[in-house]
Amino acid sequence: MKRIVSTFHQNQEWLYLVYQLNAGARRLLWCGPERRVKTLLRFFHQFGKERSAQLKFVCSDMWAPYLKVIAKKAPQALNILDRFHVMRKFNEAIDEIRRTEVREFKANKQDNVLERGRWLLLKRPENLTEKQTARLDELLKLNLPSIKAYLLREDFQRFWDYQRYDFAGKFLDNWVTRTLQTDLEPMKKVAKMLRKHKPMILNWFKAKGQLSSGAVEGMNLKAKLTMRKAYGFKTLKCLEIALYHELGKLPEPEYHHRFC
Repeated sequence: MKRIVSTFHQNQEWLYLVYQLNAGARRLLWCGPERRVKTLLRFFHQFGKERSAQLKFVCSDMWAPYLKVIAKKAPQALNILDRFHVMRKFNEAIDEIRRTEVREFKANKQDNVLERGRWLLLKRPENLTEKQTARLDELLKLNLPSIKAYLLREDFQRFWDYQRYDFAGKFLDNWVTRTLQTDLEPMKKVAKMLRKHKPMILNWFKAKGQLSSGAVEGMNLKAKLTMRKAYGFKTLKCLEIALYHELGKLPEPEYHHRFC
């Protein structure tokens, strides 16, 4: 279950999307407003007990109420924590540390060596331009907390490349132990989060090859593009209809005319 945000008359509203991620059948199944337990319960009610009992994998974020609903309504399904959601927590921690450093530079009247360095630390190295890569190389030579946090995140990226469940678990434990020994409080929160949700994170390897969270991000981009193309929507209902047309793969009616 993913969420996107849109603006209606200057008020932000959350819309939660449920996707089908089968190979060759990736589409929007359902969407509902607000981040509430009732929202997900409403989906399962409409989806039906029979179909819910046939679910094999569910990919979600870490919000505890949703995890409980999934465990109750589809206990046989393997609940996988979304990789992109996990890595977002790393980026939030890095950005928090960077902002703290920038405030300290300003308070101490020091040069802000991290000026315009936010996206250098948050973007994946392969997505940086040549100029950004050169600037990042300069920053990596500095012994700054935000750089240490960045290196911890890049080190953790190796976790997703493991082929064996047990080896991945050992790597995760080792990374958590090393991170908890640092003085980087935001990163220590990430480490505790990983330790708390370790079984669900390791479910990624149990379902490897059968579920692609990259497909979720691709569909989220299409959803955001739908909003941009319309320059916003006056009501949430209009947005829902537009998303179903763009992402729902709805059956098209037969035409009485032939188009050449």
